[in-house]
Amino acid sequence: MTRPQRDYYQVLGVERSAAPDEIKKAYRKAVLKYHPDRNPDDKDAETKFKAAAEAYEVLSDPEKRQRYDRYGHAGLSGVGMHDFSGMGFDDILSMFGFGDLFGGMGGMGGRRRSRGADLQTELEVSLEEVVTGVDRTLEFRRQDYCDACGGTGAARGSERQNCPTCGGYGQVEQSSGFGFLLGRIITTCPACRGQGKVITKPCGSCGGNGLSAKQRIVNVKVPAGIQDGQVIRIRGEGEPGENGSARGDLHCYVRVRSHEFFERRNNDLLLSMPISFTQAALGAKLEVPTLRGRASLTVPPGTQPGQVFRLSGEGLPDLRSRRKGDQYVEVVVEIPNRLNREQEDLLRTFAQTEDKTVLPQSKGFLERLVGYIAGLEGKKTGAGGA
Repeated sequence: MTRPQRDYYQVLGVERSAAPDEIKKAYRKAVLKYHPDRNPDDKDAETKFKAAAEAYEVLSDPEKRQRYDRYGHAGLSGVGMHDFSGMGFDDILSMFGFGDLFGGMGGMGGRRRSRGADLQTELEVSLEEVVTGVDRTLEFRRQDYCDACGGTGAARGSERQNCPTCGGYGQVEQSSGFGFLLGRIITTCPACRGQGKVITKPCGSCGGNGLSAKQRIVNVKVPAGIQDGQVIRIRGEGEPGENGSARGDLHCYVRVRSHEFFERRNNDLLLSMPISFTQAALGAKLEVPTLRGRASLTVPPGTQPGQVFRLSGEGLPDLRSRRKGDQYVEVVVEIPNRLNREQEDLLRTFAQTEDKTVLPQSKGFLERLVGYIAGLEGKKTGAGGA
């Protein structure tokens, strides 16, 4: 590769007699200054960032540094130099052991713009609204940009200044360990919290925070067929991000209210419909409630308790396909608690003419019962004979 002929000591801004710790510190300073997070789309900063990496590769290696001090750039021929021009920034940092220090803090110690916080709320809908879908209005409170300072946190007419603690870099270097284990780590500046700027005159309205609680009203379109517990995401209705970055989202959890008559099973509905024993015995034409109004249901003669009938297409629409489910009607035969004299006489007359052996359920039960008893008696006879 073609190497720049600029002196490596000048690239890092150190003297030729600089100690290894000074060289390391100078390189870290150059990384903070020219890193792409602080210089987006700046090709000149990118070039200087990679030039600093090349200089550090040489000056941090005792053998390469000795060659360079004696012979200059010519002395580095054949010693295995890296081509930084085609390498990514994170790869370069990791190669020198800085990957964890920077990556663990979200890029330049938190200087990378982060998206705003998401918010969560709930709304309740009825089964009738699930059939058609519904538009609802939500009112909630969120942190938003302060009207007085526009979100800067600084009083009107004042500007943020470079942080005196970190010099505007957003990070500080600290010593770690003791004795021969003494080392240095880079951490987020506690004074400016990685921003690199501090407010000298805070806004009187928000106290320098840049945010204040505000009431917010949004319209939410709840689609037909939505299930209980599903979430509607409303993009950009969360809290603002750092330094003007994108807002978070509003996550609206939908709760479907229990119905007085209907039980939901996915896209189908179940209705328990009480009928009299005479309607079950003789048959009847019923008006059945649905979520869309009324439907006609013919109950045939001899209907048994718990029998289920299907009303096609009277269920809920599918959220994606819009295909409608069905409504199932389970008949519950009611036995009257009290009868008048005329009703009792009629039932006694009916009982005298009743042939229990031909009733559908009784016939099957009696046949099984006779077989069961015959089996028991056969076992007893066999045991006695033995």
